[in-house]
Amino acid sequence: MWFKPALSVVVATAVPDLLLFAVDRLDLVMYTMAGSLCALYGHNLPYARRARAVAGVVVAMVIGMAISLVAASLTGSTAVLIAVGALLAAGQKTLCDATRIGPPGPVIFTFVTSAALFAPQRLGQVPGHLALTLAAGAIAWLVTAGPALLRREGPERRATARALDAAAAYLAAPGHRTRHTAAAAVHVAWQTLLAAGRPTPARRALERLVVHAEAALAGGTPGSCPLAPAPGPDRLRAWARRTRARGPVPAPPAAPGTSEELFGIDAERAARHGGSRRDARRALLRSLAPGSPLLPIGARVLVGCALAGYVSQAVGVGRPYWAIVTAASLYQANVTLSWNRALQRTLGNLLGVLVFAAVLPVSRTGPLALIGFCLFFGFAAEALITRNYWLGSVAVTPMALLVLEFGGTHPAGELIGDRVLDTVIGAAAGMLAAMLVTNRRAAGRLEKALAATDRARAHAVQTLAAPQSTPAALDAARRRLTGSLVELREADDTAAGEWWQRALPQEQVLAAERAGHRTLAATATRRGSIARAPENGAV
Repeated sequence: MWFKPALSVVVATAVPDLLLFAVDRLDLVMYTMAGSLCALYGHNLPYARRARAVAGVVVAMVIGMAISLVAASLTGSTAVLIAVGALLAAGQKTLCDATRIGPPGPVIFTFVTSAALFAPQRLGQVPGHLALTLAAGAIAWLVTAGPALLRREGPERRATARALDAAAAYLAAPGHRTRHTAAAAVHVAWQTLLAAGRPTPARRALERLVVHAEAALAGGTPGSCPLAPAPGPDRLRAWARRTRARGPVPAPPAAPGTSEELFGIDAERAARHGGSRRDARRALLRSLAPGSPLLPIGARVLVGCALAGYVSQAVGVGRPYWAIVTAASLYQANVTLSWNRALQRTLGNLLGVLVFAAVLPVSRTGPLALIGFCLFFGFAAEALITRNYWLGSVAVTPMALLVLEFGGTHPAGELIGDRVLDTVIGAAAGMLAAMLVTNRRAAGRLEKALAATDRARAHAVQTLAAPQSTPAALDAARRRLTGSLVELREADDTAAGEWWQRALPQEQVLAAERAGHRTLAATATRRGSIARAPENGAV
């Protein structure tokens, strides 16, 4: 699906750009682009949730733009604007991580709102500019939600196909990492199907395919009894290809326990229907409460963006928003990942400046050429950045620089020099802040995840031992344990890449994961035996 976000943003950008071209107001492109870029979000979500998520992104974008435009209209102090930009970047990073909105995360918000901070603005213009952002956001919402009319189960099909491929990879090369990847993919597939709304025939078929992926995992566990003759990796990959395609969903023979599994899924779907939004609000509040492991990352962004902006100002850059954006874009889950991102971002931006210098003369031949280049680089950036970050950054840089041309031409040497300087300053300041602002709470998150995994496994073992365990109870226990194992692996990976960290319980984590995977296999085997009992004449 790599091309879907790229095509979405091209369509969502082209419509307002061409309308502005028709009325000879391309100087307003920056405000419509803020709304158009909302089309990048939500592509991994079922359409019902995607519509809500993208609507929330549009609202958040309008709020961020309002803060930036009002600040720009009330003060001309670069120092004040840098402080506002750093605060916005920190808040956007924290909220995106807390809501788990997914890629592209907070960097789009920071890119747009930081640029708006340094755009000439009068207070009376703010409502009109915000209306443009909202209108373009509405177009982006239609672009992202519209495919539901053509392929209602598209996101669920892709999640199921990934689960099948991951299960096939585990069967082909059994190991700790491939098993975790497969368990996580199956977990995501179930979560996607649970969030998709009422079951349809196609979703029922997808659920049966996910049951087969689980059966393959259980049957491939050393020392476990398989649920049934599980399909091999070639069959799983063939189902994955057909699931991704536009034809009907594959209809494999039902694995043992499929009907009970689907009964459990329906029960969980009904239970979630009443409390999902309330639970989501509670989880969001916990993520933002004192003691949350997200807060040190927010503080890291605040310090890094402010430092980058002030250093850029000190060396003579008039609008140091790119230094803020560069610093904000570096921050990943831990210092190690942030360092890798800094190297890729710096290399990509410097090469992107050379690309900009090459295309600038052609882009100035007319407004349609400028629009065409922006659309091309926008597509290239989104198509490449999830596959190769530094190569995607090569496309992001000329697009960002060309957007400035809509408001009027600027000396090429000044643009290129400021961008190179801001890139180097932003990367250096951002990494300095990452090393100085420690995240010791990452170890605490790991310990909590370890304890939650132990509790989930104990609950699953208790459910297994109960003589009257039902398939629905086993399914609920298994999904709870799977979710805790996914969180444990994420917490461990995050803590392992942090500097200045106390010793981590690596042996306990490995033991918990192995025990958890064995218990998952046992619950699946027990569910299959319960399902086969009536067939064997058992009462």
